Amino acid sequence: MFMICPYCNEEALLIDSKDYYSNGVSYGMMYFCRPCNAYVGCHKNSKEHKPLGILANRELRELRKEAHKLFDPLWQSKKMARKKAYKILYENTGVKHISWADLEGIKKVINYLKTERE
Repeated sequence: MFMICPYCNEEALLIDSKDYYSNGVSYGMMYFCRPCNAYVGCHKNSKEHKPLGILANRELRELRKEAHKLFDPLWQSKKMARKKAYKILYENTGVKHISWADLEGIKKVINYLKTERE
């Protein structure tokens, strides 16, 4: 499997994450676009190196972290199953999973989650 970077249209490299992170620890394989510093991890037990989402640059990664801070308490509190929380998110934003959201999608997710908390 190969991935094309949505930022520069170059092919992303499949690398071991230990070659990216300065601590030298491997968290598994990842796709990495060197020119854009965009990356996404792979499912650990996937022989085909199935990505966990879409390539994300720094801006998108930071927004995803913000989205998770708002979203994760919904299911971690045990008041709602994670699957149900994602179903509600999809019904209200069109985004099936935070890791698959692009910049426009993640902004919708954050806006929706902030509105629902008020």
